[in-house]
Amino acid sequence: MDVLSCLQLSIAETYLIFFIVFIASIIRGFNGFGFSAICISGFSFILPAIEIVPIILALEVVISIFMAPYIWNKIDWRFVFKILLGIIIGSPIGLCLLKYLNPQTTHLSVCLLIIFFSILLMKGFSNQKINSNYGKFFTGIVSGTLNGLTTLGGMPVALFLLITSIQPAVIRGSLAALFFLTDIYAFVLSFFSGIVDITTIYRVIPLIIILPLGVFIGNKFFVKSKEETYRKVVFYFLILISIFGFFRIISNFS
Repeated sequence: MDVLSCLQLSIAETYLIFFIVFIASIIRGFNGFGFSAICISGFSFILPAIEIVPIILALEVVISIFMAPYIWNKIDWRFVFKILLGIIIGSPIGLCLLKYLNPQTTHLSVCLLIIFFSILLMKGFSNQKINSNYGKFFTGIVSGTLNGLTTLGGMPVALFLLITSIQPAVIRGSLAALFFLTDIYAFVLSFFSGIVDITTIYRVIPLIIILPLGVFIGNKFFVKSKEETYRKVVFYFLILISIFGFFRIISNFS
């Protein structure tokens, strides 16, 4: 059987997907998040959304395993589980709100808010007062709700960690651990709902080869970077992804 027929992609599409995953894995290795955002943005030009989600969920789980040796000792597990509890509560709220709110309008609003707060943070804004159990739990609820509505659940968590001025190594490790747990849960749901099929498996297997290389390169950049550099890179990343999402949604309205 021909490889491309198994993947149901042209050779140009295959090369493009490999390139997108490679860049996304470098970003993930450096930031601790952002893999899904980049893959969704790139894959949307090639595949329908229902085929994109299971591929990204599977790759997110695998890339988290490859990241484990680099981040394990820096994970704040108490933070992770408090956020996770909020996400578990918030996710069904987001899915329910889908019946009443326009996801694209919500996505647009979130992108504008992310840009606003990222610029504030770049100007030196911080707030230690929200670094409490209630703050973490509320952030988790917001994250889960937005994830159900727009798949942008990771951005509020990243902003929370940046606003509270937590060390970059802890930010990266905690985000990676959090997404590992949430993506396993989401992938299992996708599998039993029938979204994952044999084509998904064929597409995921060759992409796994790229992940450790991208994570290795991203980690090298992280180790060599200063705390200020890390924060700036994350700010710029959040702004760029939000701007891209903004214009993509505007183009859909027109």
